[in-house]
Amino acid sequence: MPYLSRIRINPLRAESRRLLASPRAMHAAVQGGLPGLPDQARTLWRLDPDNPHRPHLFVLTTDKPDWTHLVETAGWPGAEGEHYAVRDYTPLLRQLATGRSFAFRLTANPVQNTTRPTKPTEHQQQRIDTGGRRRGFRLGHRTAAAQLDWFLTRTTRWGFDIPTAPHLDDTRTTDGDPPRDLRITSRQRHSFGKGPTSKEARVVMSAVTFEGRLRITDPALLTHHLLTGIGPSKAYGCGLLTLAPTTERL
Repeated sequence: MPYLSRIRINPLRAESRRLLASPRAMHAAVQGGLPGLPDQARTLWRLDPDNPHRPHLFVLTTDKPDWTHLVETAGWPGAEGEHYAVRDYTPLLRQLATGRSFAFRLTANPVQNTTRPTKPTEHQQQRIDTGGRRRGFRLGHRTAAAQLDWFLTRTTRWGFDIPTAPHLDDTRTTDGDPPRDLRITSRQRHSFGKGPTSKEARVVMSAVTFEGRLRITDPALLTHHLLTGIGPSKAYGCGLLTLAPTTERL
């Protein structure tokens, strides 16, 4: 049974600052809330800093978690109020139906594969020169336009499409298409080591938050991606798509 959790994070505490600054450290903290073996099942998480003074951590797990350790080290353990909430995700999944629309939020790492990077790093150039890289290099999209295009060209395989933005049906973009109900609300570039030492290989990624409205075209396909995530870098806070019901039915 899947569970969706929301945890309040206190950004002024030392441990919170460490977690907020490092996707690798936050991944380890998330795994610490699960009773099973680490990485036994796919766990998705996302940090939502809508209010930088009260960021929320969202986590989707297959087992029921316990976030006491996060409250004690990175929250407000002695304060009033709900420190974290854990909800059964099944009722939302049962609402999915073809043609229904939902508001959504997704933080993803938009990437492309290429065998010849435009500006290869020293390590990439060595691999190219020695023929040691038969598969393409995975590179992140840098511009907002490329990141939006990455999203829009993949929605069919995720089980939904993005409808025209409300009240803008009579307008057109520069390429002649009507504007979609989609926007980027945050773009962050991260670079960190895979291990505790500086000698470890580094991870370079762009965490891009997309928001808008989607219309379901394939409920089974959408369910699969809600539970397994979208795009790469899932261990580092990318891939979790969350939905909120809307009153409009397209």
